[in-house]
Amino acid sequence: MGNHDNLKLTAPEISTLWALYQSNSMAICGLKYFLVHVEHDEIRSILEHALTLSEQQLEQTTSFFIKEEYPIPQGFSEQDVNLNAPRLFSDKLYIEFVVNMTIINLASQVASLTTSVRNDLLTFYTESLSASQELHIKTKELSKEIGIHIRAPYLPIPNQIDFVKKQSFTAGWLTDRRPLLGSEITNLVFNARRNSLGQAVITGFSQVAQSKEVRKYFERGRDISKKHLEVFNSILSNSYLSDGTILLTPEVTESTVPPFSDRLMMFLTSSLIASGIGQYGTSMSLSPRHDIGLHYTRLMAEIANYANDGANIMIDNGWMEQPPMAADRKGLAK
Repeated sequence: MGNHDNLKLTAPEISTLWALYQSNSMAICGLKYFLVHVEHDEIRSILEHALTLSEQQLEQTTSFFIKEEYPIPQGFSEQDVNLNAPRLFSDKLYIEFVVNMTIINLASQVASLTTSVRNDLLTFYTESLSASQELHIKTKELSKEIGIHIRAPYLPIPNQIDFVKKQSFTAGWLTDRRPLLGSEITNLVFNARRNSLGQAVITGFSQVAQSKEVRKYFERGRDISKKHLEVFNSILSNSYLSDGTILLTPEVTESTVPPFSDRLMMFLTSSLIASGIGQYGTSMSLSPRHDIGLHYTRLMAEIANYANDGANIMIDNGWMEQPPMAADRKGLAK
């Protein structure tokens, strides 16, 4: 087996490295700010672990860019964070944020691993995936130990296996609605939790954004998250199941001093939206009941429109760093 480390990076390989650089440079800013105010010793340990991991990955991705003589992205730096700003989020929200961050990282690293060919990248993503798994498990264990983890609903144990006998299995209108499948419950709970966290984070951002346009954008996003959370919880409630999560907006303080630049907060919001759109698509594919699929279709269209408006704000303000792209052959021909 030959050594492929000297092969030129492919489009998927350079694109995933670029995205990883952006996310880690942003995470470092957030984690450093969180560490200024964290009070719980074990949560502090988790944040320090997450910061070390992000710094190591940022250093490694930088070395790949240098090796390829590829321009190092601007990403985010100390100019995008104000460590002297008052506390904006509680320790509880820090834990929820890290859990969500590791979920997104695990998904992106699996995708990066499967689309990479070079041996040095395969080793890098394998090690990164292992480190992210460890952090995810530690964070989830801590959330259970300190009593902030909300368990998903339970299912009854059937007496025997069975097969679907009626076409109404996929129906979802009025009296035709069957009980929720475990896969449907799983995704409703996950999406409820994601929107609860998103609503809290974007509520905090709406309080501290410096630009009026950005502040209005975050207020709109806060209301969208609230509506989506209510939709998912109502579907669970109609099946006599507990809500998928608890409201996290009380974990936001009343501070109006910005700890982050508007550019960083817009980038984080767009990242959460992109992850949400992907998750809605996956959830729809695992939800045979037609009424649930219709909800996902409608909600996905709403956040896609919201994401487009956010991209326009970032472009207008010169905040959107251009990702790696193919050569403009038509332009070159002119």
